[in-house]
Amino acid sequence: MDTSRLASIELFAPLSDAEREQVAAWSDVIEVETGHHLIRRDGYGYEFFVILEGSAEVMDGEVHQADMTAGDFFGEMALMEAPRRSASVRATTPMRLLVMGRPEFQSMARQMPAVAERLRNRVAERVENSEIAQSDG
Repeated sequence: MDTSRLASIELFAPLSDAEREQVAAWSDVIEVETGHHLIRRDGYGYEFFVILEGSAEVMDGEVHQADMTAGDFFGEMALMEAPRRSASVRATTPMRLLVMGRPEFQSMARQMPAVAERLRNRVAERVENSEIAQSDG
């Protein structure tokens, strides 16, 4: 993983070069085709994803919740909050993704407070948006 690419991702932008090198060491880069299901609602969460290229859709059953593109990330809720996935994510174009397993994700969250804070904020936003959507239904 090219660490200069990590600097252009908002989540990792505040990190030092050495910290971005550590993130790269903890991560793998994968490529998936259009239609690939990256995570499925209610499945157990073992991985964290950051979109490097391409786009995906977030679904709750048959209900479209959001679209994600380069720089967006997902999978953190099942690694920080509850062990099960809260939504499904499917590639809508060919994608390149940074993928990090649970132990590496937890090391990153412990050792990099700026990243951990952004992740906690995003989890709180997603939980709040989920509660609002449920109350509207």
